[in-house]
Amino acid sequence: MRKTLQTVLMTALTLVVFDTSTFAADKHKPESPQEVANSAGFHLPAFPAEAHVSQSIAVNGKTLKYTASVGSLPVRDDKGNVIGEVVFTAYTMPGKDRPVTFAVNGGPGASSVYLNLGAIGPKKVNFGVEGDHPSDPATLHDNPGTWLGFTDLVFIDPVGTGFSRAVVDDKEATKQFYSTDNDIKYLSRIVYDWLVKNGRMTSRKYLAGESYGGFRGPRITDYLQTQLGVAMNGVVLLSPYLDAAASDDENVSPLPWMLTLPSIAAAHLEREHRLTPEAMASVIAYTRGEYATDLMKGRSDPQAANRVVTKVTEMTGLDPLFVKRSGGRLETQAYLREVYRAEGKLGSRYDSNVTAWDPFPFAPHQETGDPILNGIIAPTTSAMVNFVTQTVGWKVEARYNALSYDVSRMWHEDDDANQGSVSQLRESVANDPGLRILIAHGWDDLSCPFMASVLIVDQMPAMGDPTRVQVKEYAGGHMFYARQDSQAALTADVKALYDAR
Repeated sequence: MRKTLQTVLMTALTLVVFDTSTFAADKHKPESPQEVANSAGFHLPAFPAEAHVSQSIAVNGKTLKYTASVGSLPVRDDKGNVIGEVVFTAYTMPGKDRPVTFAVNGGPGASSVYLNLGAIGPKKVNFGVEGDHPSDPATLHDNPGTWLGFTDLVFIDPVGTGFSRAVVDDKEATKQFYSTDNDIKYLSRIVYDWLVKNGRMTSRKYLAGESYGGFRGPRITDYLQTQLGVAMNGVVLLSPYLDAAASDDENVSPLPWMLTLPSIAAAHLEREHRLTPEAMASVIAYTRGEYATDLMKGRSDPQAANRVVTKVTEMTGLDPLFVKRSGGRLETQAYLREVYRAEGKLGSRYDSNVTAWDPFPFAPHQETGDPILNGIIAPTTSAMVNFVTQTVGWKVEARYNALSYDVSRMWHEDDDANQGSVSQLRESVANDPGLRILIAHGWDDLSCPFMASVLIVDQMPAMGDPTRVQVKEYAGGHMFYARQDSQAALTADVKALYDAR
């Protein structure tokens, strides 16, 4: 089960290796990225000036004309020295009082390309569903589910992802960027700096975060509220990982197994073309009721184990012997091998109905990467690099990291990291009666299962209007927005949040 934020969200990247530039230590503290590169003994070209291009898309019979911009913002230490550069991609339209939404992905080590070219940006490249191949043409097309019709969009790539970079050595970068707290502080400052630079302090402001970006979301919102004086009007958390501790203590607590069983049951229902909100309501009711109770009984009630095995087998379609040997407690990676073992395939942690061939089917443990992660790096990287360097014309001599294993390797968690960001979520909602939160999940997601958010929100006080914090589920997995119907439903729900001001 999941133990820490780092081990959870980067488990499937074990075969995805990236390199990052490193800098030799030097006593001189230069004032610019160019000086840092020169003092380290090699050439690091300065980033180009911000570049812009005018584009248009057709959405729902309407033409949206917008400006796409790519540029960078400096990150400074307490002494004012530049220690990093964060690259952003912004889409803006003319119009008075346009809201602005800042979007960040997760990992840690993921760029914002997945939200940009997959979920909410004006252009989209196909990835993340069964049948997509890494070698498919990385062709951008108009995104029918874009949020651009009701908000400007600013996609932020944390340091070490995309083209964003540290301009200090790895040791200093680890200290300044690759930790839970400092990550929140500098990303919050990037939001603040972009608002100031573009004269948007009076705009309505929103934040979208996916996966570990969903962990970042409440913490960034709280830090902006209480430290930088910037209040968000709304937050959308897509497939968020809000509470790391929820999946601990699987030897005693039923909670870790309660979080994943509904997603495994949803995948089975989908394979049988029976996945509906009504069917999932029954799954959720069993999970938080009889399943949890019977697991807690243990050997004090011998019939409880039999009831669990019988019901879990029925709900998942798995081999009864496998379920019995698991005690009705379905470990994620074991399930992903077992469910497609007869076909010689593996399911993805991010959507267990997306599969790939298992190149080592007789190994005792899975020895290859995740089917979705292995398949999305090529199309997203190719599409984004071509868009930035050719379409927008931001000519940069650097590697683009859609997913960076090096960031994961250097990442370290601060003392409160395993407490998640539920406290900051509660405090942000309490601080601002106007703040609205939408938490969106795919039913099939086993990396950040929806049941965790359902239980978390159910335990929150209402704080006035209980609809200010909502959990919504959609067909699909971690990147449920890759499915057209789910993306359309998400966009409608998000627009309703933006309209409810």
